[in-house]
Amino acid sequence: MPGQVANLLIETAFGLFIYVVLLRFWMQALRASFRTPVGQFVVALTSWAVLPARRVIPSFRQYDLASFAVAWLAQIVKMIALYAAASGGAFVAPGLAMIVWSLFELLRYSLHLLILVIIVQVLFSWFNPGSPLAYVFDGLAQPFYAFFRRFIPPIGSVDLSPLIVVVLAQIVLLVLNDAPRWLLTGGG
Repeated sequence: MPGQVANLLIETAFGLFIYVVLLRFWMQALRASFRTPVGQFVVALTSWAVLPARRVIPSFRQYDLASFAVAWLAQIVKMIALYAAASGGAFVAPGLAMIVWSLFELLRYSLHLLILVIIVQVLFSWFNPGSPLAYVFDGLAQPFYAFFRRFIPPIGSVDLSPLIVVVLAQIVLLVLNDAPRWLLTGGG
């Protein structure tokens, strides 16, 4: 029981922080506005870690590599903490397997974030399209819709591209469930 509580606390604390830092990364990459309550929340919650990292890690084009590095480091620390909780406090140094696995986890987190953003964006488009928050979610979701809108026109004024993006994200998540193990064991 105490191990389960420790795992829950580690997963929750690190998971929420990783999601917010990745949201900061994707908001900057997709040029979503930080001048909204969501953007201000993200900046306020992550600046303590991202701003010092920016002194060492420069941005590349529109990609805030410092935010990505903070998320990656947080994922590695989370994995170490989970291992320590499971093994009764034993420390494990991060090896190549843990570093690679953490990258796959960040991709999974990003896909979960994409699915959540799309669901919220669709709900805003139905119920409150003029909301300031709707523009943030629109800015995050629209780049993913653009490719599919070229090939699939709206059907009865209903855009199916959000559904297609969510289904494809789910398929990639299914593939990712076994990918780290497959890569780290040489396909066996």
